Amino acid sequence: MLAIGRAYPTISRSVSCSGLRLFSSGSNNGRQIQLGGIYPPLTTPFNVDETIAFDKLASNLTQYAQIPFAGYVVQGSNGEYPYLENEEKLQIVKFVKDFIKESNKPLIAGSGCESTKATVKLTEAMAACGADAVMVVTPAYFKISMNDAAMISHYTTVADSSSVPVILYSVPANTGIDLSIDAIQILAKHPNIIGLKDSGGDVTRIGSIVQKTRGQDFKVLSGSASFLLPSYLAGSVGGVCALANVLGDVLCHMHSLYENNVIDKELQRRLIDPNNMVTRRFGVAGMKAALDLFGYYGGPNRSPMLSVSAEARQVIKKAFIDNEFVPQLR
Repeated sequence: MLAIGRAYPTISRSVSCSGLRLFSSGSNNGRQIQLGGIYPPLTTPFNVDETIAFDKLASNLTQYAQIPFAGYVVQGSNGEYPYLENEEKLQIVKFVKDFIKESNKPLIAGSGCESTKATVKLTEAMAACGADAVMVVTPAYFKISMNDAAMISHYTTVADSSSVPVILYSVPANTGIDLSIDAIQILAKHPNIIGLKDSGGDVTRIGSIVQKTRGQDFKVLSGSASFLLPSYLAGSVGGVCALANVLGDVLCHMHSLYENNVIDKELQRRLIDPNNMVTRRFGVAGMKAALDLFGYYGGPNRSPMLSVSAEARQVIKKAFIDNEFVPQLR
């Protein structure tokens, strides 16, 4: 566990990690992670001028060190990944990896781009900056052309060239594309593709994926706290959940309960409305408002995304309080 008050790692304004270590195609150099447990998809804290507030990121990480997370995810949807420049993405990967290295917990970085070539390049750079695995979202701009053949080719090329394990990422609410079960079944056989984060919310789909990939070294992670317990029952091994940013200890408790064969249906129901506030209803702006409420740093979003109104903050607060999650300074 990291010590409170430790010195923040320094980082230069210009970071290029790609020269630190490059691997030959198809080699993961023996670096593996075992998926399972709760991973918070970290938000990117900004100053009022929209520069990255690394001191606030360090402050949040210091508090997260007290929670038994399985690891951390950066550059997911909650990190406002599409709004960051590549250099900023690499700065964050290096910063977080340096900060958490004493914990020996893995860092997963989102490296998905619209083209396969760009994804391969960014994956290499993120691995060089310390990412232990990459999470690759489905390319989506040319939706009509993103059929199974295109997806299988894309992910296979990325996994073949990546020096770290690859996790598939399906988030149809943002991309409009749900990676098909048939494609997942084929990709699960790749030795460097270790799992899937599924944010679609279809628990029967999760169960089907688990069943069809049995016998493979392939794990499924739930993409939301709103269906975390049902996803466990369907065969998932954990979750990358937005709500973990503010209720990480609660989600880790649910994971521990399930591992000990305790099914807490009431706790799952209590999570649904607060989770809705920071996902479907208010999105990342709502997530940052909730962080502020619970004593973390949320702060502003990067434009064109706007922060939520004062009225919305009250709605978000009420949803937590009504479900017995009382905001308090940490």
